[in-house]
Amino acid sequence: MKRLAVYCGSATPADERYIKLARQVGMTLAARGIGVVYGGGRLGLMGAVASGALEAGGEVIGVIPEALANSEVANTDCTELRTVSGMHERKQAFTDLSDGFVTIPGGVGTMDELWEAVSWAQLGYHTKPVGLLNAFGFYDDLIAFNAKMAEVGFVRPAHQGIIIARDHLADLLAAMADYQPHTPIFRMKAEDL
Repeated sequence: MKRLAVYCGSATPADERYIKLARQVGMTLAARGIGVVYGGGRLGLMGAVASGALEAGGEVIGVIPEALANSEVANTDCTELRTVSGMHERKQAFTDLSDGFVTIPGGVGTMDELWEAVSWAQLGYHTKPVGLLNAFGFYDDLIAFNAKMAEVGFVRPAHQGIIIARDHLADLLAAMADYQPHTPIFRMKAEDL
């Protein structure tokens, strides 16, 4: 994996563990020679991921919509900062520029990015690993909800391994490196759906 899209919050939680985690993610990816593709902001966890990677000598590509770039939240320290017209173009750029996706703690926008990466993987728009860093148990309930969707039958057996969840970054990166793409919906027969 040469580059990973990192999905995370633009907020700064009161609990400092989250900012420290984000910086460490950026630093670790850079130390492993993995470039960071992220939302292009300088605030919150986003800014911490970018700062960590840049301080460790890593490549950081920010992709930010015009509306956010114009509101002065763009991180001009990035190796490369791409301005796009909107959120759809942003997420397409994440997919085009990266070899996989890592989601760390975040809010609604982070969930939007994660679920789109999962949905596109199910359909067959990409065959890249989708990682979820469950630091501090932050995503315990989401992992349980995903298991519930599978149990009820809303996530097909072939797609139940798309989300790769681990509690520690090293374990997550190792599992992502071993990811074997599943059969996408586009290649399934009607009786398998």
